[in-house]
Amino acid sequence: MNLQGKTVGYAITGSHCTLAEIMPQIQRFMDAGAKVVPIVSNSVQVTDTRFGTSASWLEQLKNITGSEIITSIVDAEPLGPSKLLDVLVIAPCTGNTTSKLANAITDSPVLMAAKAQMRNLRPLVLAISTNDGLGLNAANIAKLLVTKNIYFVPFGQDNPVQKPNSLVANMELIPEACDAALEGRQLQPMLIQRMFSA
Repeated sequence: MNLQGKTVGYAITGSHCTLAEIMPQIQRFMDAGAKVVPIVSNSVQVTDTRFGTSASWLEQLKNITGSEIITSIVDAEPLGPSKLLDVLVIAPCTGNTTSKLANAITDSPVLMAAKAQMRNLRPLVLAISTNDGLGLNAANIAKLLVTKNIYFVPFGQDNPVQKPNSLVANMELIPEACDAALEGRQLQPMLIQRMFSA
């Protein structure tokens, strides 16, 4: 990977069960010499779940990146004019965020950051985590798959027996997917077989 000196926007949305998986990947960006600009959705800012409190996740994110967290649409908007980000990753990217992005809805800091990145024709990388990826959200994923400058972290069904519509990215491939996106290519294979328990 060649991430030294790159500025990576790391946007987090409310797939709370996935947050523990993505924190080590943020550390990998830091270890590779990248600057990480953290951005969080409203849900991540205020929701406490059995997977952890919002305050603990925000503290961990700030400690890893050493940067102030973008928490509002107003603070995310300048990412467009400043052309700050070399690459923006949304990980985890929920079905809610996926559907709004595919339909040009901008009502959160994460979606504003995505809009800013697309305005600049720079890579946007999605690590989907949604229970309806093969349900109603399949149409939205399909729209994004053919959208210029949008790339995907390789993904697959995480539990086809009990949750046949669920799709989740392999979060361990986030840095590699971003590295590929910076070269203008989709990391392959994009559709992968995930390990699961029945």
